[in-house]
Amino acid sequence: MNCPRLFRFALAPVAVIFVGIATAQAQAPAPSTPAPSATPAPPPAETKSPGDLPSTAPPAPAPAPVQKADPFGEEITLAPKTVIVTKGTANWDTAFETLLGSLKTLSAELEKQGGKVAGNSMIVYTSTDDTGFSYLAEIPVEAEPKNLPKTISVAKSPEGKALKFVHRGSYDNMDNTYEAITNHLDDKKLEAKDTFIEEYITDPLKTQEDKLVINVYVPLK
Repeated sequence: MNCPRLFRFALAPVAVIFVGIATAQAQAPAPSTPAPSATPAPPPAETKSPGDLPSTAPPAPAPAPVQKADPFGEEITLAPKTVIVTKGTANWDTAFETLLGSLKTLSAELEKQGGKVAGNSMIVYTSTDDTGFSYLAEIPVEAEPKNLPKTISVAKSPEGKALKFVHRGSYDNMDNTYEAITNHLDDKKLEAKDTFIEEYITDPLKTQEDKLVINVYVPLK
């Protein structure tokens, strides 16, 4: 006959064994896990001054060329040139159209003969009054043309000491330039001859009138 009490005590030693084992395991120190080695921190980034950093700003633009002021009253010496010339008269109201007509006549004759231009066209004013003027239209040439019509001849352009002035703009605004020239002569107490010369730096036959550049020469006594 099995006695439950004996069974309970028979199991007791076994229970004690398991309890002892559990207690021993609980009391045994846990195996130590080695601490991970410390990773050295990277050095701080070097701080650069603004001057060390690459520049992202666009390069400064090159300075614009400085245009020299036009001569005004510059003393020069005119050298004579071989020219073909035609005479004419005009009134002030149609002055520019008349001068262009004379220069066209000279250019057409020179082209007809196969001649070559050797300088800028010129107008020499020989006399003026309140209503108009007389003039010589001249074009410098490399060689003297032959068999010219009666209205055209070969001559020499003016020479000698003169004052040089520059006019920019239309022929209609020449009055302002000549007024400034007159004031300059008065201020300097200079005496001019009874003539003056316009040299067309820009071709008046091909240039818009408001884009003209004209050298004005005033011969001195």
